[in-house]
Amino acid sequence: MTDDARSDGGDAAVETGGDAGPSTLDPLSVDAAADLIDEIVDNVERVIVGKRDAIEHILVATLARGHVLLEDVPGTGKTMLARSVATSVDASFRRVQFTPDLLPSDVTGVNVFNQKTQEFEFQPGPVFANVVLADEINRAPPKTQSSLLEAMEERQVTVDGDTRSLPEPFVVIATQNDVETGRTYELPMAEVDRFAKKLRLGYPDGEQEAEIIGRTAGHHPIEELEPVTDGKQLRRARETASQVTLREPVRSYISRLAEHTRNEAQLGVSPRGSIALARTSQVRALLDGRDYVTPEDVQAEARTVFAHRIRPRTGSETGEDVVASALSTVPVE
Repeated sequence: MTDDARSDGGDAAVETGGDAGPSTLDPLSVDAAADLIDEIVDNVERVIVGKRDAIEHILVATLARGHVLLEDVPGTGKTMLARSVATSVDASFRRVQFTPDLLPSDVTGVNVFNQKTQEFEFQPGPVFANVVLADEINRAPPKTQSSLLEAMEERQVTVDGDTRSLPEPFVVIATQNDVETGRTYELPMAEVDRFAKKLRLGYPDGEQEAEIIGRTAGHHPIEELEPVTDGKQLRRARETASQVTLREPVRSYISRLAEHTRNEAQLGVSPRGSIALARTSQVRALLDGRDYVTPEDVQAEARTVFAHRIRPRTGSETGEDVVASALSTVPVE
């Protein structure tokens, strides 16, 4: 099942794929990019109460060309958060409800025979959007889950031998049901590793929940939310982030953190994870109005980027524990 929340993503190329090649857009200034991110976060907070850190993490992943896995109990605002981000940047949004009977073609699209033209025509699936919400992704079997692998890594979809580019920007926000584990499928590590970040929203505190009730007692605030920017400006901010300086000492620090996880766990962080940490650290520096990365930026991003990629050696240990050990043990040089 799919659900359209916004179909006018600003550029005509959004619905059909567009250009997935290197960007030719001029980057924003560092200050302008930081202000843009703050403006988007403030706008999303009109709908989402008390989750500023989570909103920032999603935007960091988006600007770092990454994807986000949200794991939490039902009803904590995961879907509304994804919709609010998409609306704030005037992006196309598609929601896919993952179920046991969902087919890969229901996600990527399918060639349909047109009897009038006597030719096959491609009907794009919901993955052809700027923001794709894969709702309860672990309810679908591995074959269907794998339909996102090419899209997430290469930003393209291949159907019947034809490869089509996905729109830019492109981000998958997947939610994972961690309550009814007996009715779900475990995500393969090949897919988990493609998520730049894994987050948990958690329950709001009493004051925050009272605010949520007050805001939604009548009309839901998502109904009145307006965009504060568009996809083009977001891509320009992404170009700014890609040009943030990442000097050799910081690059080596990221590498040594990853190496520590490989030595201390059954399965440590992959080079893809190290790249994700480097890119998210660039965006974190941008949030602070800097054009260079510091070890503090790396430390701020390490837990959400590394932990879900790690399989500890014992059941008493978690990925977060291994990352905490790395941050406390590996020296900053």
